[in-house]
Amino acid sequence: MVEQDSKGLSIIHYDRNSYSFNSFATLDECRSASKNSGVTWMNVDSVSDLSLLQSLGSIFGLHDLTLQDIENTGHRVKYEDFVSYLLIMLKMLEYDSKAKHIDSEQLSVIFGSNYVITFQERPGDFFGPLRDEIKIADSIVRKMGADFLACRIIDTVVDNYFGTVEGFGEEIEDKEDELVANPTRQTLNSIQGIKKNMLQLRQYVWPVREILSELSKKDSPLIKDETVAYFRDVYDRIFEAMDLIENTRDLVSGLIDIYLSSMSNKTNEVMKVLTIVATIFIPLTFIVGLYGMNFKYMPELNDPLGYPVVLAIMLLIAVGMLIYFRKKRWI
Repeated sequence: MVEQDSKGLSIIHYDRNSYSFNSFATLDECRSASKNSGVTWMNVDSVSDLSLLQSLGSIFGLHDLTLQDIENTGHRVKYEDFVSYLLIMLKMLEYDSKAKHIDSEQLSVIFGSNYVITFQERPGDFFGPLRDEIKIADSIVRKMGADFLACRIIDTVVDNYFGTVEGFGEEIEDKEDELVANPTRQTLNSIQGIKKNMLQLRQYVWPVREILSELSKKDSPLIKDETVAYFRDVYDRIFEAMDLIENTRDLVSGLIDIYLSSMSNKTNEVMKVLTIVATIFIPLTFIVGLYGMNFKYMPELNDPLGYPVVLAIMLLIAVGMLIYFRKKRWI
């Protein structure tokens, strides 16, 4: 009996001399994967179909805990060795430029001696470039085994970490210009949002370092000697990603310092204006207060030019003080 196509299940089978791709694969094709020569890559683009997960678990002898971990899309990043297969759970990350936050998706990778199964949280073509690479007859991935394919899948995920961090880098540059021009409370809130995203990004990326460290030690017979060097290369890449994340976090902290300095400078400017105004009015207030005293015998009170003369003197004092402040570069 031939089974119907399984929605959301695709299969790529290849070796040095052949390549085939079926975007609507059947479970029968999955059953033959462990018996075929070459490498078979099965991709499930959604973990919502529990019956499909159970069927694949039965075909490849996956542990019940493995299926539970795959189904739980909020699971932490982890690595487990089940002897007959390895389970690697990662977070695929992308920078959402419109919403200004990290778009994360869980990816579960299982690979045995001649097969790789990837479980995506939701449909999407995250590995399009890798699939195109497999089509090339003389590509290195066509010459290697399932362990190398798993390594390239992890490498693709790690490479996208750099793009995610760079997306925040561009946002940070925009915030720097905004801080210099006109910092507001909303600017500070957006900077705090970037800081939270960078902390979340670090939580996703940091555990991958431990996973790649384990894979680089070749503790499993499923990892061939020639593939270890490639895992070590990805291991180095994850350190570069961590360095980039830490540098970006430092930039975000610097933005907060710039904001506080800008607000302090703005406050100082306001205080300077108020101080200058108060300083100008001190002698004027003195004159007004002097002539506001109710003494009967004040010579200027009976002078017909007394009022305009006093006003002129007050104006000259104010103008003189402004000229003095300007020469001192206080205003």
